[in-house]
Amino acid sequence: MKLFIHQGACSLSPHIISRELGLDVEIVPVDRKTHRTADGRDFLALNPDGYVPALELDNGEIVIEGAAIVQYLAALRPEAELVPADPRGRRIVQSLLSFIATEIHKPMAQLLMPAYAAISDTLRTVVAKRLDGLATRLDGSYLLGEQFTVADAYLFVCLNWSQWNGVDLSRWPKFEAFMQRVGKRPKVLAALAEEGLFPRAGGVFFAPR
Repeated sequence: MKLFIHQGACSLSPHIISRELGLDVEIVPVDRKTHRTADGRDFLALNPDGYVPALELDNGEIVIEGAAIVQYLAALRPEAELVPADPRGRRIVQSLLSFIATEIHKPMAQLLMPAYAAISDTLRTVVAKRLDGLATRLDGSYLLGEQFTVADAYLFVCLNWSQWNGVDLSRWPKFEAFMQRVGKRPKVLAALAEEGLFPRAGGVFFAPR
């Protein structure tokens, strides 16, 4: 399998999950401007929408959308329970993936885009409200207590963008601790290093050197 990525983008989430699961996934960077892949292809031919992540299966099928990709990868190694096997746990993780995608990922990414500069204060207010609510659910090490799941990887990646988009994560000590905790996982560190991302001072955020 091949996973097409941009450095530090939402594609980092399935990258982390592939490493956590020990799957044989080749990481293929995509040039943001030219849409050329590191293996010489036109990424728009793989995903006409032009965004990452995209997962190319061994049979040539292309899977898009990060939430779908991480669930597909987790299903290949169900014993790891990065998506819980029990119906309740699976439902909670699926709900979290949907929430993170629509309520955190979207506005956090828009804050990085010049086109949304005029409404940046509104977007930060929306993000703060959503993180206030999510923080009430973070009672253990991870979103499901002590069980690391695909939702934690996704949240970690989105929160890492706050170093660039003006969201002050110090408002939520729980999330600062969460970032440090997830960022110390060996497989997370391996994925970060492969993308050229390393701890900044304090170890809360990860960025290129």
